[in-house]
Amino acid sequence: MVQLIKSNLKVLLDERDISLRQVSRDIDYRLESIRMLYHDEMERYPRELIDKLCVYLDVPVEKILVFDRE
Repeated sequence: MVQLIKSNLKVLLDERDISLRQVSRDIDYRLESIRMLYHDEMERYPRELIDKLCVYLDVPVEKILVFDRE
């Protein structure tokens, strides 16, 4: 099956020069989950994590998770 929803977290964090460890500390969330999202390895997206990242990065959901038809 082709994956159409992809994580854009790597781009967002790299643009801001924020480490995964820093995000984990700042939003009080498991580093491993953030790492999986960063590397686009997640099959299911925890709502709480997405919510915290939206607030932390001040972006809407569609900036973190993108729909890629190609």
